Amino acid sequence: MKTKALLVICISFFLSAAQLVRAQQAKKMPRIGVLISATPAAAARRVETIQRGLRELGYVDGKNVIIEYRYADGKLEPLAELAAELIRLKVDIIVTDTSNATDVLKNATKTIPVVFTRAIDPVGDGQVASLAHPGGNLTGFSILAPELNGKRLELLKEAFPKITRVGFIQRAGSPRNEQRLKEDEVAAKALALQLQTILVKDADDLERAFDAAKKAGAHALTFTPSTFLNTNRQKFIDLTAKIRLPAIYPGTVYAEAGGLMSYGPDLLDNDRRAAGYVDKILKGEKPGDLPVQQPMRFEFAINLKAAKQIGVTIPPNVLVRADKVIR
Repeated sequence: MKTKALLVICISFFLSAAQLVRAQQAKKMPRIGVLISATPAAAARRVETIQRGLRELGYVDGKNVIIEYRYADGKLEPLAELAAELIRLKVDIIVTDTSNATDVLKNATKTIPVVFTRAIDPVGDGQVASLAHPGGNLTGFSILAPELNGKRLELLKEAFPKITRVGFIQRAGSPRNEQRLKEDEVAAKALALQLQTILVKDADDLERAFDAAKKAGAHALTFTPSTFLNTNRQKFIDLTAKIRLPAIYPGTVYAEAGGLMSYGPDLLDNDRRAAGYVDKILKGEKPGDLPVQQPMRFEFAINLKAAKQIGVTIPPNVLVRADKVIR
C-alpha cells in the first residue's frame, strides 16, 4: 500500500511539473500585434505576406507565437482604441502599415517596439530621428511617397503629351495631404501641368468628386497612396473608367484590378522584409538601432484592357518601359 501511495505521489508530482512547464512556455510565447488601417479584404495580401515571412523565420501562429490582428476598416477614428487594445494585451511588438497608424502608436507607447511597413516620410513626420538611427521604439520601411508622385506625373505626361490639367482626388481633412499637395504642385509645374485638387468626405462622395473632375476639364487623374484609396480601390477604378479619363495609381495592385497605369514600390516586399525586423527585435535588438529601409524594387505596370475600355492608346516608347503589361 505504501509503494502504491508513493507511486501515486510521484505520478502526481510529475504531472504537476509538466503542467507548470507548459504554463511557463505559454507565458513565454511572444505576442505580436498587427495594426492594419484598411479592411481585412483590402489588406489580405499584405497580411498573408507578413505571415509567410514570419513562417520562413520559424514563427507559426498558435504554435510558438501569438499574433493579434486589429483592423480599422479604412477609418481614422478606430486607430487609437485599437492601438490601446493591443497595448492592454501586453504584446511584445506591433507591426503597422500606414503613417496614420504609426502616429497613433508613437503617441500611445514609448516602450513597445513598433515596426512600420509603409511610412510616407518617417523623418519629416517626426516618427524617427533619422533613417540611419531612428532612436526610440519605432523603425521600419518607407514607401518614398513624396518623391514618387512627381515620377507618376512624368509617366502620365509621357504617355499623354497633350494633357495640361490633372485631377488630384484626395480625402479632405488631412494636414499631411496638404503638405504633399505643395510638393506635387512643384513637380507638376516642372512638367507644365496644372493640378486640380478635388476633396472628398467619404466613399459616398466619390461619384460627385469624379464628375466634378470631369466637368472642371481634367485631362487625366493621379492618386497618391492612402488607406482611403486602398480601401475603396475598386470604386476608384470603376469611376475613373466611367468618366473615361486616363489615370495613374501608386501600385501594381491597382493595375491588376483594372486601373490603366501604376507606378510604385513593391509594397509586399516591404511587408516581407518587416518580418525580418520582427525577428531581430524579438531576439533582443533595439528598434532604435535598426535603420529605416527604403523600397528596393519599383514596378511600372500598364493595363491594355483598361486602355481599350476608355479608348486610349499607350505609345510604344512608354509601353516598352513597363515592367508588367496586362493584356
